[in-house]
Amino acid sequence: MTMEEKIQTMLNDAKAKLLSMRRDDGMWEGSLSSSAISTSVSIFALNVIDREEYKHEIQLGTQWLLDTMKSEGTWGDSVESPMNMTATLLSYAALTSVERVPEATEEYIRETLGWHNEAQLIDGVLGYYGRDLTFSVPILMMCAIAGLVSDWKRIPPFPFELAVLPQRTFRFLNLPVVSYAIPALIAVGILQNRRRKTWLSGARELFVPKALRVLSKMQPEDGGFLEAAPLTAFVSMCMAKAGLKDHPVTTSCAQFLRETLRNDGAWPIDTNLAGWVTSLTGRAVGDLLTDDERRALAATIRGNATKEIHPYTGAPAGGWGWTNLSGSVPDGDDTSGALVALHTLLDGHYVPEVGAGVEWLIQLQNGDGGMPTFCRGWGRLPFDRSTPDITAHALLAMSLWEDALPSAQQSRCHKSIQRMTTWLEKTMTKEGAWNPLWFGDQDVEDEKNPVYGSATIVDYLSSIPSSNFALIPPVQFLLGCQNADGGWGGNRGVASKVTLTAKALSALSHWKHEKAISDAINRGVDYLYVRFEDGTLYDREPIGLYFSRLWYSEQLYNYIFLIQALRQL
Repeated sequence: MTMEEKIQTMLNDAKAKLLSMRRDDGMWEGSLSSSAISTSVSIFALNVIDREEYKHEIQLGTQWLLDTMKSEGTWGDSVESPMNMTATLLSYAALTSVERVPEATEEYIRETLGWHNEAQLIDGVLGYYGRDLTFSVPILMMCAIAGLVSDWKRIPPFPFELAVLPQRTFRFLNLPVVSYAIPALIAVGILQNRRRKTWLSGARELFVPKALRVLSKMQPEDGGFLEAAPLTAFVSMCMAKAGLKDHPVTTSCAQFLRETLRNDGAWPIDTNLAGWVTSLTGRAVGDLLTDDERRALAATIRGNATKEIHPYTGAPAGGWGWTNLSGSVPDGDDTSGALVALHTLLDGHYVPEVGAGVEWLIQLQNGDGGMPTFCRGWGRLPFDRSTPDITAHALLAMSLWEDALPSAQQSRCHKSIQRMTTWLEKTMTKEGAWNPLWFGDQDVEDEKNPVYGSATIVDYLSSIPSSNFALIPPVQFLLGCQNADGGWGGNRGVASKVTLTAKALSALSHWKHEKAISDAINRGVDYLYVRFEDGTLYDREPIGLYFSRLWYSEQLYNYIFLIQALRQL
């Protein structure tokens, strides 16, 4: 079979499968992997709120944890992930609360992790997450509620009263949590203040009513903060233990957890990524849809843009989030993805949502020239800093639309693009690579994924008409990372994966007429075709990193990344 025939065979199969997965509203939803972390904190929270009311959900989640436990008594973030300290500790705490802890888990916590007492447990968790207390303190609070930690004063305090200040001041306050964790800051801080009495406790208690009003305002209609079970569960368990079990925030959280329980007895790390995967699919196959389908999908994406200042982050109207559900928050990557998809679906014809989206990105841009995820200026902690892949995505989106924008906006857009370009040049590593923020590789020692970051950025920048960005170093880096089997992992010498091979091929497709690159492409296609023939081409691969570096897999990534690469070839 020729190389062209292999490409066409895989492309036809992937396209047919992906197009068949559309929802009735024309969007794609996909399916996130079930998560031990989400499941453990959810059953724990429901157990704290009302053990009898949520008995059924608790039993199902407990059984799922026991059924998916690894042989040594541990859990990974996803069912496809290796052992993870956080997943194991939270599952241990949850099973402790329902008196179902396996002996193997107790032995692992004590002997392998070396946590023979609560001081070692606290030090181990704080050491694992470092300066960022976004996840470490809620984890320790759950351990304290479960009785695994008795000295609450050893857990760093959360200054919940700062949440009553105007949102625009948050980035100047040196908060111990990232921008998306304000609900946890409030709920955890209130419980800490009520359990660890100090001479300031009474004065701090005066701020509780207003802090709760802020929390209520942030909570979405369906009750789930960020559509995420972990954050929602951490908030509700702390509210319940603080004597606020019947508060509307707590009851809404519990209802969200009940409604998002899956048939298998588990919870995903987030409800879905429908907005994100629909935008990626729109770029990959949008031009293959009928005119009516394209217009309908474009209208749906346009309708998902935010219409007002977001109560959670204070972001202005005009951005897009990762899902069309109420718990979503607009961010840089999803806004760029929606703009790129609309360019394909609308054949570059300007609509008002495009101008608003571009303006949203301009206002998001950090002072260093790069693009963060959610909020401008929150640069102290990793998940609020400028990041290369999101910056390059915004650069592509704004470049595609620049000439179609109103004249008054074109100048601002052009200056923003120039600043992004300069920032990307400065942040390229000596190897010619970039590390992404929200994607990694479990098999890489430091869990980073420079192949994904470099390939994604090369593909984005190469898709910009008249781009003159110097891409030879990252292209050479990608060529140097190809494995003997023809595929790519997250870095040199790392096991090959379908998703990363497809990403690398998308990048190299722009230079497919050069002999050395053409040979690398042929070997990459051969690797994919072997996976196609042995039936593993669409197997889930956990390359996604959620908040606080939690792994997930997404059903549609293989299909979308494959189609994008194969069509470009």
